[in-house]
Amino acid sequence: MGRLFDERDTLVRLVLLVLSGLSYLLFGMHDGQPSAAQWWLAVTAFAAVLALHRLPLPSLVVQTALLGAAFAVLDDPTVNQVGASWALLELVMSSRAPAALWPAVALLTGVHVADGAAGWPGALADTALGIGTAVGLPVLSGLLVRSSRELERQAGRQAEEERRRRESEARVAVARERGAIARELHDVVAHHVASMVLRVGVAQHVLPGVDPRVAEVFDDLHATGTAALTDLRRLVALLRDPDGARPDAATAAIEADALPQALRAAVDTARRAGLTVETVIAPETGALDAVRGLAVLRLTQEALTNVAKHAGPTARARLTISVADGDVHVEVTDEGRPDGGPGGHPADRLTGGGHGLTGMRERVELFGGRFEAGPAGGGWRVAAVLPAVPAGESGGAA
Repeated sequence: MGRLFDERDTLVRLVLLVLSGLSYLLFGMHDGQPSAAQWWLAVTAFAAVLALHRLPLPSLVVQTALLGAAFAVLDDPTVNQVGASWALLELVMSSRAPAALWPAVALLTGVHVADGAAGWPGALADTALGIGTAVGLPVLSGLLVRSSRELERQAGRQAEEERRRRESEARVAVARERGAIARELHDVVAHHVASMVLRVGVAQHVLPGVDPRVAEVFDDLHATGTAALTDLRRLVALLRDPDGARPDAATAAIEADALPQALRAAVDTARRAGLTVETVIAPETGALDAVRGLAVLRLTQEALTNVAKHAGPTARARLTISVADGDVHVEVTDEGRPDGGPGGHPADRLTGGGHGLTGMRERVELFGGRFEAGPAGGGWRVAAVLPAVPAGESGGAA
C-alpha cells in the first residue's frame, strides 16, 4: 500500500484505476451493457485522468464536469463518480497549499448536492451519505497519506542530519588527535634538531681555521639538519590537516640524495622480474625534498608492479621522471601484454579488484597534485604531478 501511494507512482495508480473502470463496464454492470453515452463519458474520463496525471487540479475540474454530465444523462454514473473522487484524492495528497483544497471540495460537493436536490427532503439522508463517501472519504484519506509522506520526509532529514553530525564529530576527534600528535612531534624532535643545527652553525663561526675536511663535515651537518627541519615542518602540517592522509604517505620520508639510488633499485627489481624498462630520470630528482621523494618512489614501485601484474612479466614499460618549475612529473607507460593474452586489455586494469590505483591517487592528492590513469594505445598510462613546495616551506626552523 505504501508503494501504491508513492508520489513517484502516480501514473501507475491511474492506469490501475482506468483498468478497474474498464473491468466494471465490461463485467460489473448488472443492468445490461453500457450505453453509448456511458462509453463516451467513461473513455473521456480515462483519457483525461491519464493526460492530466501531473496536474491534479485541472484533472479534478474535468472529472467533476464529466460527473455532472453523467448525473444528467446516465442511470449508472459509477465510473465518473469514482473518477471524480479519485481525482480529489490525488489533489489532496499532492497539494502543498491546504487553502486551495476547499474550493475543489466545494465544487465536487456542489455537483452532488445539485444531483440530489430534486429528491429532497426525502433524499436528504442519501445525499449526505453520498457526499460523505464521495467527498469526505477522499479528503480524509488524502490527508492521511500526505501526513505519512511528510513524516517520512522528516525522518529522512533527521537521519541525514544525524549522519552528518556523527561524521562531523568523528572529523573533530581525528583533527584533535592529529593536532596532539603534531605538537608532540614538534616538541620532541624539532627542538633537538634545531638545537643541533644551531650548534653546528656556532661551531662554523668560532672555528674558522679548522681543517677543510672538518669544515666540509660541518657544512654537510648544517645542510642536513636544515633539510630535516624543513621536512619536519611539512610532516607536522600534514598531521594537522583535518582531512587526513594515508599513514604511510604522511609520516614517512626518504633522503633526497638516496632517491636516485632507490629508483634504480625499484627499476632493477622490475627488470629481474622480467620487465623491459626504459628510464628517463631527470638529474633534478636527486634534489627533491624527502616527503615528495618518497611519493615518487612509491608511485614508481606501484606503477611497475601493475605493469607486471596486468601486462605480464615480459612486457615493455617506460618510466619518465622530470622536474619543471619545481613540479615533479612521473609517468609510467606500457605496451600491453606482448602475446595479447588475457589481462592485456586496458579494461582489465579497472576490474582487477586491487587498490593500487586508488592508493596512488590518494597519495598524489595528499600533495594537492594531479593523477591520471587510463588506456594508452594497446597498453596503459599512469601519470602524476606533484606540485612544487611553497616558498614558505623551503627552509627555516620548525
